[in-house]
Amino acid sequence: MSAQQIPNLLSLRGGTRSRGTRGRGRGGAAGHPSSVARPSQKDLAIQSTDTDAAVSRLSAVDLGYLDDPYASLFVNGSGTRRLPIINRGTYTRTTALDILINAFLSDDDSAGATVSTKNKQIISLGAGTDTRYFRLRAQQKHHNLIYHEFDFPSVCATKSQIVSGNQPLSQDKDSATLFIEHKSGAEASSEGPEWGFSQMEDGNSVIKYCCHPLDLRRLPSSPSIQTLNHFHGMRSDVPTLIVSECCLCYLEVDNAQDVVKWFADKIPSLGIILYEPIGVQDSFGQMMVANLAARNITMPTLRAFKTLEDQKQRLSDLGFEDDNGRQEAESIERIWENWISYGEKERVDGLEGLDEVEEWQMLARHYAVVWGWRGDSGWSNWKSLRETQ
Repeated sequence: MSAQQIPNLLSLRGGTRSRGTRGRGRGGAAGHPSSVARPSQKDLAIQSTDTDAAVSRLSAVDLGYLDDPYASLFVNGSGTRRLPIINRGTYTRTTALDILINAFLSDDDSAGATVSTKNKQIISLGAGTDTRYFRLRAQQKHHNLIYHEFDFPSVCATKSQIVSGNQPLSQDKDSATLFIEHKSGAEASSEGPEWGFSQMEDGNSVIKYCCHPLDLRRLPSSPSIQTLNHFHGMRSDVPTLIVSECCLCYLEVDNAQDVVKWFADKIPSLGIILYEPIGVQDSFGQMMVANLAARNITMPTLRAFKTLEDQKQRLSDLGFEDDNGRQEAESIERIWENWISYGEKERVDGLEGLDEVEEWQMLARHYAVVWGWRGDSGWSNWKSLRETQ
């Protein structure tokens, strides 16, 4: 298989369409799609990448790479089997984020941790059809967690319909109930309603999960969005993790940085995980850019942050470098080699043959997981993570 024939994790075509499209937080219709203008063709092209991700996730689940009982709910039909190197890429990417997020959630810093430090918050940008909250809930890892998702208003509306229409998603063992919070005035037509799960605790309604319909390009500059209070259930007093799986990479570089800075200026204890392609400077990277361009998709950050060191400097520039902070980055290739145990590698290898070893290595070294943190609470497990990998 030549370099030109190696599939791109971000440019897969065809296959069964997912029920929802991710949108990656850019543009789109409101919760009631008829109330605003339709998204541009470029935004629709970006949304289609979530179709690819949903189908790839279901392929990995069906073959036994991953355990996700909710993956099929976001794909119409039985799905499409992906190539082995794509399935391994989906597995490695998901496992890497699982390790980082589980380490964050299990970290209470000490036996004397306060209620605020035991509580955690996750903000998922461009979440689309992602099922992570529901998987955490099924694993009983959602206690003391507030989970937020941002995406196109039309994407959030579609996800709301899927969740409310499927009992495995809508039924919560902790008696949390679905809610819809309508905006007022101009915000009602530009953003649409927020929705999610809340439950009663000590006589108060507490947000557990909330989906925020918003074009993230508006976040840094909108005069109507000045504080965290604009978003239902958002808090500044708990350790908070931002997750961007190929979301910020679709924004202009300054805009992407400003989105992170908007949260960083308001939340003292903050971490971030990015999953993005790198390596545009070589022939495979150029092929990746060309494949995306053929779909009317551009990734400004791909040209700005070409290497792992570039990505780490990006986080440093955003303030993830205080006395209690740091930046880290690894390629998917290195994560497969160093983060996955020998026994687990044997299990994955036994699921289906992988003859294209060199092609897998080339593909995997062009994608990276980057993470950083700052603040004096919530990150002790991350500080020691390097020692265990």
